[in-house]
Parts: sequence; structure tokens; C-alpha cells
Amino acid sequence: MQFISTRGQAPQTSFSDVLLAGLAPDGGLYLPQSWPQFSSDEIAAFKGQRYQDVAFTILSRFTAGSFRDGELREAIEAAYVDFDAPQIAPLVDIGNGHYLLELFHGPTLAFKDIALQVLGQLFSRALARRGGRATIVAATSGDTGSAAIAALGGLPNINVFVMHPKGRVSEVQRLQMTTSAHANVHNIALEGSFDDAQGIVKSLFADTAFASDISLTAVNSINFARIAAQCVYYFTATAALGKPATFVVPTGNFGDIFAGEAASRMGLDVARLVIATNANDIMARALNEGLYAAGASHATLSPSMDIQVASNFERALFEASNRDADWTVAAMNDFAASRRLALPPGVLQALRARYSAYASDDTETRAAIAAVHKETGRIIDPHTAVGVAAARRLGKTPSPVVVLSTAHPAKFPEAVTQAIGSPPPEPRRLAGMKNLPERLEILGNQPALIKQFISSRLAG
Repeated sequence: MQFISTRGQAPQTSFSDVLLAGLAPDGGLYLPQSWPQFSSDEIAAFKGQRYQDVAFTILSRFTAGSFRDGELREAIEAAYVDFDAPQIAPLVDIGNGHYLLELFHGPTLAFKDIALQVLGQLFSRALARRGGRATIVAATSGDTGSAAIAALGGLPNINVFVMHPKGRVSEVQRLQMTTSAHANVHNIALEGSFDDAQGIVKSLFADTAFASDISLTAVNSINFARIAAQCVYYFTATAALGKPATFVVPTGNFGDIFAGEAASRMGLDVARLVIATNANDIMARALNEGLYAAGASHATLSPSMDIQVASNFERALFEASNRDADWTVAAMNDFAASRRLALPPGVLQALRARYSAYASDDTETRAAIAAVHKETGRIIDPHTAVGVAAARRLGKTPSPVVVLSTAHPAKFPEAVTQAIGSPPPEPRRLAGMKNLPERLEILGNQPALIKQFISSRLAG
């Protein structure tokens, strides 16, 4: 399996190189040269199989030539050993043809664990084989940081730097990152937004001398290994239902929903992919108005989605343009310069053939939490609630509607309390966390300050 860049100027490379590089050297995002294919019979056969076995079948198509089958199986088994649900991603019926796909049963109680636990296992194996060290810099809107720390904290020859926007993640999300005792974990509270943090990460990669000197890599969803691992639950959910589904995905950086597009390009019959955004509605505006335009980031009850620049949208644009790398690089350069991109009619038509999009504000988010609790007794987090709000706006559909439930409600007790009058029960994984000491550095929104901090910690 070989991988290419969306911008067409990077040489083809292997899965292990993609894994360790994160971002392509031309600034683009990696995708497989051609998508592996699964027949309808193969997909139907996933029903009743262990999640780990389905993950092996799918991921082995991407990792061929980079990891032996035994290595991959071992990595997947190790990745999911600490999940609270044996199904890993259980599908829960909430009535009226609607389901929740619960993706929060891992170590940090968020969907990022499903991919990052696999990535961490593969990363350590690839690095041990190659030798040397790696420096991981992750921008996080709340959940990626803690999941990366849980996957990579304490591993040899790896340093993990995590930037979160100061004051714009929940207290639980912050504590999950800053109370880590691992010496190789370094937390930065950035005086800016998630988009600022993500921009700094990209600027560090653009400084090729610095990136090479520290062996820089990324574990955000710009790393294709994340997308590959997230494809799996679209297959398992569809196989469990026995029919194509409409998937509603709370969307910030577009990685989780692009994994649904990837699954469909691999042969999965998907009725529809629905983008669900909060007040940071750049993706809803792009699909509904044809203009991809970044504005100011708004703080909401669903902070992991408080994003104005969806990095993985570049992958969808590349595919929607029939893999026109010349157009993609020109479009991304125009957007970087003006923060606006008018989508060409052909590209917009291709996107609309696959995606729908809805935006919900905090009032609708609270109402969705309250409605689900009243109707089912279940408590959902505010990101899942954004998905539920979008699902209810679909009306009656011929296909089952699956809302990706991306985080445990206990990570957002304030939002839940606003909606139902009391906080959710605290799971064992969060018990006592508030009593632990925090380690973090507050830094201004300047790439030079981040670079200086990274260099000083690596030197130390």
C-alpha cells in the first residue's frame, strides 16, 4: 500500500512513513494511492465478529508492507485491552429508528481513544524498528490531547507536547491532560483558540530544519493512521444493523466524518453522512452556501467542536475534485491567504451528493440533552447532543439514523447540569483526579515561544 499527498508534490510513501511523518512534506495530507475494497459479503460477515478482528481485517489493507500480520494483531489487542465495553463501540437503540454509536468507553472517555490507542501501539513499534527519537506536537480542542497522553505517555524515545486553548476546554478535559505524571508529557495552555494552536503546529512543520532536527510528527487527525482506525466503527455499526445507515457526526476538524467517507469509498453502503456543527458552523455554511469561510471562534457548551478551520476538509476537497492535486494546492493556498474559498460547482455538487450539514446553538444543545434524558433516561454529552439535534431535523428517513456519541457526559458536567438539573455520575476513571497536581505552561500565541519551549524541554 502506497500513500500520496493531497498537494501532489510529495513522493509516494509507505504506511509506516505516513504514521511517523503525520503531515506530508509539501504541506498536504496523506491518502492511499487507491482505496482498498471490501465486497458486500465481506462487510456482512463482520456482523457478530469481535471489534478487534474487524479492525485487523480493515487496517491490514493499509499496513501491508509496513507491519507483519502478527505485529498488527498484537498492537490492536493491546490497544483495546483497557476499554470498558467489550464491544468497544456499542450501538444503542434510542427509539424511532435512531441509535447512538457509543465511542467513549476507552481510557480518556472520548472517541479519540479508539484511534489513538492503536496509533500509539503502532507508533512505538515503528519507532523501535527505525531507531531514534520522535517529538509529537498536538493541538487539541479538548479530547485529542488527553487521548494522546494516554496512548504515548511513558513510552521511550518519545516526547509529547500538547497545546490546548487556555480557558476553552472543560475542567475535566484540562485535568486529564495536566495531571499526567509522565516525564515525557509537556502541556501548554495557549493564549488563543484551537485554530491558533493548529496553525502553530502547521508552522512548525513548515520550518523544515526545525522539524527535522527534533524529528517532529503529529497525532492529530491530519495523521492518516487516525482516519484508518476510525473507519472501523462505520463498518461494525452497519454490519450490526444489516442495512445502510445515515451517520450523523458531531464535527470540528472533520476527521471523524471523513472516516465515514473513507469507509464508503472502501465499499461500505452509506445512506448519508450528516455534518453536525455547533455555532462554529464553517462546515454547515460551506455545504449549504458553497463558501468555506473562517470567522471568529465562538466558545460553546461543546468546546471540542469550537473550530473554524477543519483541517481534514482538504481530504474531502481532494476527493471531490477527482483527486486534482493542482486545484487542491491552489485552493488551500488561496484559503490560507484570504480565509475564504468559494467551492467550484463541480466540487460542491460532489460534496452535496455525500454530505448534508446542520448547525445547532447552545440552546438546542441543552434541549437535546434534556429530551434524550426525558425519553430514554440516558445522559448524553453536549457534542453528542449537537448530533442528536441534527438527527431530529432530518425528519423521517428510510434508513436507520446513527449518531456518533463522541464523549462521556461526565467530561462536561456543567453543560449536563444546565440541561437536566444535576450532573452525571462520575465514572471510576475520573475519581480523585481533582486532587492531583497539575503541570502546564501558559504561553502566548506566538510560534517562536512554542518553538523555544519545545527546544528547552528537549535539551533538558
